[in-house]
Amino acid sequence: MDQSIRKNNKNQINIVLNHRKKESVPLPPQKILTENVATKHDMLRQVEEEMGRLVGMEDLKKIIKEIYAWIYVNKKRQEMGLKAEKQVLHMLFKGNPGTGKTTVARIIGKLLFQMNVLSKGHLIEAERADLVGEYIGHTAQKTRELIKKAMGGILFVDEAYSLARGGEKDFGKEAIDTLVKHMEDKQHDFVLILAGYSREMNHFLSLNPGLQSRFPFIVEFPDYTVNQLIEIGRRMYEEREYQLSREAEWKLRDHLNAVKYSSGLTSFSNGRYVRNIVEKSVRSQAMRLLSQDSYDKFDLLTISGSDLECDEEPPIL
Repeated sequence: MDQSIRKNNKNQINIVLNHRKKESVPLPPQKILTENVATKHDMLRQVEEEMGRLVGMEDLKKIIKEIYAWIYVNKKRQEMGLKAEKQVLHMLFKGNPGTGKTTVARIIGKLLFQMNVLSKGHLIEAERADLVGEYIGHTAQKTRELIKKAMGGILFVDEAYSLARGGEKDFGKEAIDTLVKHMEDKQHDFVLILAGYSREMNHFLSLNPGLQSRFPFIVEFPDYTVNQLIEIGRRMYEEREYQLSREAEWKLRDHLNAVKYSSGLTSFSNGRYVRNIVEKSVRSQAMRLLSQDSYDKFDLLTISGSDLECDEEPPIL
């Protein structure tokens, strides 16, 4: 796509994270930060370093910097007695499992805590079962209790579209109504992030016309490319002090190509899929070395092609 960040007529920011490689474009000359300014923006540098350890997500890295700049400049305007906008930072994350949605939510929580926007910056993860009760009034009570736990931080509701699956008489609608009320009444005390598959989330929003306008940030997390999945796998091995043999890397690449583009695959769990393969191969390597009774450093470090059991698809979590 030609433009990754667009503003619609409702003043929302729609972001599509493009994982594909882009041609390098020379950047305009930038002023060198003084030591004082660099120290002043140390919290931004820390968050950027953490984001830098994630594969892809270049556009999201830019928008996080924009959020930082927006908050920082608003604080400066307040110091000068100028009018400053109140920051409403509720977000929608759309994409398949394993594309980094929860990880990014944690990083955003850390940034907003460091910027004194949130008092705690913690992340409360929830799904339908945590919000929906068994009788009238129970759902609102459960949802309010969860929001109370999230105060000062982020409430991250995964598979949020499941709240609208039961129709008008389902208790999920009560959960949605309670969330909407509190995200308005306490919009500066916590951040609500609703997450889920892109198609299901689009349908969910179509059933709740007034809901989409309450989220200033709508972020799409596309699937990783095979090259990016290989890089994710390589980093996972390095963290565990393992390395792939050349044969093993070829086998992993062939398998990911076959699975990712399989016509029979309805959902692909991206980074989680790779993690399953990595963990299984480490166990297989341990069994191989035990049977061979060979434990030199090279053997202990190396994952061979035979250790990668890629014939069957690991479970999608």
